[in-house]
Amino acid sequence: MASYYAGQNVDLEKGNGEKLYPGMMESPQMRWAFVRKIYSILFVQLLITFGVALAMYLVEPVGRFLRTRDGLAVVIVVTVLMVIFCITMHCVAHIHPWNYIFMFLFTISMAGMVGVVCTQKSGESLLLAAGLTALIFLALTVFTFVAASFGFDFSFLAPFLLCATLLLITFGFIRMLFPMGHIWNQVYGFLGAMLFSAFIIYDTDNVIKRFDYDQYIEAAAALYMDIINLFLSLLELFGGPRT
Repeated sequence: MASYYAGQNVDLEKGNGEKLYPGMMESPQMRWAFVRKIYSILFVQLLITFGVALAMYLVEPVGRFLRTRDGLAVVIVVTVLMVIFCITMHCVAHIHPWNYIFMFLFTISMAGMVGVVCTQKSGESLLLAAGLTALIFLALTVFTFVAASFGFDFSFLAPFLLCATLLLITFGFIRMLFPMGHIWNQVYGFLGAMLFSAFIIYDTDNVIKRFDYDQYIEAAAALYMDIINLFLSLLELFGGPRT
């Protein structure tokens, strides 16, 4: 069964058969279906995160509560739960429906952590960071898909990303122990934004070429974490305190 769409003949039963990269040996239709599934899950995760964070920001008593001792205790509990849910999610990533259940719990807990940060920042800085995050993610996604179609491969980034992550974590611990002031906070945010932008390219390339079809939980979680960390880094770079 054929259909004429956008000036091209397209077989609706087989799809357009367009390969994502040169030398592709697997079925393009199956890989494209996998890609659509990943970004559908990712969209739902981001929608949940946006809704939770927005609700926490708009309800002013939440921000005041989080600045109390009880609020700090709640933040610590949510952080611990987030780590537990993240580990469990990866352990049951191939067991349906537990993989979706723990991904939902992980997303809710991560959304709560993002909301905690948002309650401390001004509305203008949140809009700026969110807009830049969306723009950067879309631009890097398009770039990676186009580069892959021309035969570029970004797997070489893996060791550099590992080293950069360890350095950023070390920098973060030093910053916590020895407060360095606003300028160094912005430097930390800039380095984080650069690192997680590179992670977006690397993980998108993995979605195109290397993730297996049953690794949709791992793939969606990787991109979700890249986006959230990019947003938080940009918020560190441009964010002002809430008045």
